Amino acid sequence: MESLIMFCKCIEVKLKTGPDICDITHQINRIITESNIKDGSLFATLIGSTGSLTTIEFEPGVVHDLKAAINRLAPPEMEYKHEEAWHDGNGHSHVQAALLGPSIALPVRDSQLRLGTWQQLVAINHDNKPRTRKIEVTITGTEV
Repeated sequence: MESLIMFCKCIEVKLKTGPDICDITHQINRIITESNIKDGSLFATLIGSTGSLTTIEFEPGVVHDLKAAINRLAPPEMEYKHEEAWHDGNGHSHVQAALLGPSIALPVRDSQLRLGTWQQLVAINHDNKPRTRKIEVTITGTEV
């Protein structure tokens, strides 16, 4: 019977003013290789209330469309109650990030993320200034 193991690592991603979208698939696959886990599950969480994780086809057209959709969901020019408390101009950033969510769970098979041919894992900064985002990654599964 194979035993389960767990591997944890944190990566940092530098992102521009939001919405900015960065493909982190290769970094995550390197972590999976480092973990020596063959089959299991990967859980990743972007730390911070104005960032999110999701999967898309990371090509310029889709990236442009996703940014536009994010801004339609919670437009930066709208009035947000958050501004009354903090006056930092990023009320939309919190709403955008909450709608997409900070975490994702993905399958690991044969020591790689199991993604579709045109699917990549991306980190998104929604804040109104550049941010270095920490992403906590936990992988559980069976060893290589």
